[in-house]
Amino acid sequence: PKDDLLPYMPAFARWLVRHWTAHGTPDVVHGHFWMSGLAALQAGRACGVPVAQTFHALGTVKRRHQGAADTSPPRRIELERRVATEADLVLATCSDEVVELQRMGVPTPHVQVVPCGVDTAHFRPGPAAPTLRPRLLAIGRLVERKGFDVAVRAMSLLPEAELVVAGGPPAAQLRHDPEARRLTALAAQLGVADRVHLVGQVAHDDMPALVRSARAVLATPWYEPFGIVPIEAAACARPVVGSAVGGLLDTVEDGVTGRLVPPRDPAALAAATSALLDDPGLARRWGEAARRRAVARYDWAQVAQETEAALAALVRTAAPTAAARSDVEAV
Repeated sequence: PKDDLLPYMPAFARWLVRHWTAHGTPDVVHGHFWMSGLAALQAGRACGVPVAQTFHALGTVKRRHQGAADTSPPRRIELERRVATEADLVLATCSDEVVELQRMGVPTPHVQVVPCGVDTAHFRPGPAAPTLRPRLLAIGRLVERKGFDVAVRAMSLLPEAELVVAGGPPAAQLRHDPEARRLTALAAQLGVADRVHLVGQVAHDDMPALVRSARAVLATPWYEPFGIVPIEAAACARPVVGSAVGGLLDTVEDGVTGRLVPPRDPAALAAATSALLDDPGLARRWGEAARRRAVARYDWAQVAQETEAALAALVRTAAPTAAARSDVEAV
């Protein structure tokens, strides 16, 4: 499990040093997630290799929202701050992450935003399968922080629509999933069970058609480091009604490609969604704008180009590292 990996990072770093010594040092090392960042930083400093880092999620945010339920190693925030400060380049996935790094006391001149991406050839506009009611769609892992219960609660205020929740284990195993059982019980309690459908895991090849079947996609997490679902929806020309948190502050252009609402607020979610249910033309216009923005900003080719340019600039400008330090035991 990822939360048990920290003690192995010094050995990972030592392996990198041996591998690079035997096979040649790279121009740059790019760590992903904070633990890999520790190994990248320690090995990079030992071998004089510039270090880039992408966190994908920050421990301060996780601890703020999950409290005692956070299973991260106790030293995560301290070590994350060290990696963010000492790396030569940090590639943040959204502007909210830059703000969070500043709150952590990390100087940010070496921080640059390069978002995650979407395959806009796979997720693309197309014909929508007919549905009996206007469909709303929520997608993601079945964990509490994704806020699917907010969408279920909003359904009591949207009597004309249905909600499809996709994600989690295969449909046949949903009855064993604690979050699926909680959402099913909540729908029954609210009297909307006939309009809330949990469909479980959906194959990647089938996702675009499912997204296109919806009038709008609801993304309602408590917090979200980036969030792939909003840009997949955008690439399919579907507007997103989402929580005004994390990466959604960048990926959803409020009033242009969708609507941002306060997190954990079913009434606000229902009000914003109702406007799209009442006005299919508005949903179409926002969806078309979302597609244009997805292609221009989040297509993988664009993201790859920005990442390559940032790493190439780092290689060109990185000063020779101070004498190779044997700090691979620092963890």
